Amino acid sequence: MNTTAPLLDIRDLRAGYGRVEVLRGVSLAVRPGQIVALLGSNGAGKSTLNNTVCGLVVPSAGTVFFDGRNIAGARAREIVQAGLVQVPEGRRVFPNLSVLENLELGSYARARERRGANLERVFATFPRLAERAQQLAGTMSGGEQQMLAIGRALMAEPRLLILDEPSLGLSPLLVEEMFALIARLHAEGLAILLVEQNVGQSLEIAEHAYVLENGTLRFEGTPAALLASPELKRAYLGL
Repeated sequence: MNTTAPLLDIRDLRAGYGRVEVLRGVSLAVRPGQIVALLGSNGAGKSTLNNTVCGLVVPSAGTVFFDGRNIAGARAREIVQAGLVQVPEGRRVFPNLSVLENLELGSYARARERRGANLERVFATFPRLAERAQQLAGTMSGGEQQMLAIGRALMAEPRLLILDEPSLGLSPLLVEEMFALIARLHAEGLAILLVEQNVGQSLEIAEHAYVLENGTLRFEGTPAALLASPELKRAYLGL
């Protein structure tokens, strides 16, 4: 059992939009250097959880501790400055800016003084971005835009990286590349919360898993324990 104090510690979180409550008492933890999978179908509340943690949605109850500090309700910029960075679903790159300009914006709130060194690191991780540094982001393929979105997040030197559906809309070959990249970032010591519908490949690289259903946690445990449950395998893996 991992006894290291969590880097991210969510307790009894409730949040939603107006009178519609989406999250109903969710608790979740990510420890330093750990990769955790948050699984669930469309509408389960995964993106609402991400956006609440990152300061885009104000919770109605509960706490979100990051490195021992309760950031529930804090401004998004403050949360990024603390080192918690999200790669949102749908990439959301700036289409009319170049690859280089998109990457430079990643260091706007954090690690600006090390922008040059971090840019070299991102280009080493994604040689395709280096080749296309002056190309407009909106003219790139979906896979290239996903690389750019992750590269932009890495420019902020995240202590915890939240990846929201990074494989969405990618070809099978690019999905394989994406999960290999995530595994490599984790091997370098980066803590990752991987929010995915691609259950099979997420469980291959995660150390711990949560299953979210209708805003509540249905399961928490190791990938092996999830795979050992016939009911969960049927519901979430189609097996």
